[in-house]
Amino acid sequence: MAYTMDTKERKLSNGETHLDQPSAKEASTRGPLSQRVKRIVMANLLVILTVAGVIVGVFIGLGVRNATLTRTQVIYVGFPGELLIRLLKMIIIPLVVCSLVSGSASIDPKALGKLGGWAMLFFLVTTLIASSIGVVMAFILSPGSGSVSKPRVQGLGDDVPVAKEVIDSFLDLVRNIFPSNLVSAAFQSYATNYKLVSRNGTDGNLTVTVEKVPFGTDQDGMNILGLVVFAIVFGVALRKLGEEGELLIKFFNSFNEATMVLVSWIMWYAPVGIMFLVAGKIVEMEDVGNLFASLGKYIACCVIGHAIHGLLVLPGIYFIITRKNPYTFLWGIFTALATAFGTSSSSATLPLMMKCVEENNGVSKHISRFILPIGATVNMDGAALFQCVAAVFIAQLNNVSLNFIQVITILVTATASSVGAAGIPAGGVLTLAIILEAVGLPTNDISLILAVDWLVDRTCTVLNVEGDAFGAGLLQNFVDRASKREEAVELSEVRLEGNPAAAAPEHSPLIEKRYKDGAGSDQTSAAGDA
Repeated sequence: MAYTMDTKERKLSNGETHLDQPSAKEASTRGPLSQRVKRIVMANLLVILTVAGVIVGVFIGLGVRNATLTRTQVIYVGFPGELLIRLLKMIIIPLVVCSLVSGSASIDPKALGKLGGWAMLFFLVTTLIASSIGVVMAFILSPGSGSVSKPRVQGLGDDVPVAKEVIDSFLDLVRNIFPSNLVSAAFQSYATNYKLVSRNGTDGNLTVTVEKVPFGTDQDGMNILGLVVFAIVFGVALRKLGEEGELLIKFFNSFNEATMVLVSWIMWYAPVGIMFLVAGKIVEMEDVGNLFASLGKYIACCVIGHAIHGLLVLPGIYFIITRKNPYTFLWGIFTALATAFGTSSSSATLPLMMKCVEENNGVSKHISRFILPIGATVNMDGAALFQCVAAVFIAQLNNVSLNFIQVITILVTATASSVGAAGIPAGGVLTLAIILEAVGLPTNDISLILAVDWLVDRTCTVLNVEGDAFGAGLLQNFVDRASKREEAVELSEVRLEGNPAAAAPEHSPLIEKRYKDGAGSDQTSAAGDA
């Protein structure tokens, strides 16, 4: 009995309660639980609001769709969403330029080259995998076969991009890397057009030859590739200046931090903007049933391919390399992914993606602000996958059987051309003409792709920005491992240096001198005694 009393007293002294006091126990558990729930909700408030915005936007769109709205009223419905896109586009140029200048100036050139090399390797491999998934899915589902005639979709205009030669497309890419005017690169990019020039024969015969001659034009759209390359090189140059460049580096760092404060303000408007973007697009759709009946297999092929790459392949690569949960990483960037779905622009999503990976996923500012702008420019997994599906789909529509060489050409061309794809809505459709020209398929059927691009392009953009974020996470893991190895080497060097240092006084010249002097004096004293 005394033993039981002792145990009870010991329990009470440790803060435990009696079983006959349920109210106190419930009070002690309810408080922390409610606080925990409140903490979780507050920590994920933006994500919850974004999810709610998408769901409410779908319901608003479906509800308003039943009312017969004029075209002007539809534009008014989407106005708050248009504001979000304008806010995000406003912040792109200062964010990209300042973040890349400060990022490349703060990293050692050797480490910069190593980071850039690993990033480009990751982007290249994942884009090639995405292209392969697109081709395989198109051959498995066969979206273009089985129909007797090409699907007819009403409301299609002649807004088909002009077909360009493959060599001219890659030359345009190189030209845009080196813009002739940085100011115009903020809103224009270089593009090749063609004019037909007829010449009379010089051999005396009445022969007229017509030549398609390329000439350069400036088209609307930011030359983000040229700005990225200039900002990186300019940052390296500032680092080379040493103390003279410190003041300008601090200016770009401060500018970058101020820009990120603006981004954090814009993020809280994102749920409202996304809600009206989704609602406006649902109201805008015409004859959805006919569209899905005609091109449903093509849409399913693209969406399933994007889901496989985004939910299995990219998380699998991340898990194999880092041994961390990739879906926790995805939850941290959910707001940016929802914004990508709403805006269909990887460039417009860039500010929110930077904020998400830094605050939620532990990516350092130096890495995120250096890698993410590059990824938004050159990493287009979703676009490459959709372009491969579209190319095989158009080949099947025209009863063209693709041989092995043509399939490899589609893979390589889609991977390479996605590098120069603009990070804007429908940017991938512009480069689809390059792939069709490379394998000799008609470019007129791109109008069918444009009919459903408003839907497919959204999943493309989500996949593009997801690949950028995983690239930043992998580079952060690479940097962490390298720093741990360096610390281990330094510790081992200290230990190795410590052992000889402990034994060093035994062989010190001073001790040896004293020993010799003592021995000499002993010898002289011994001689004197003798």
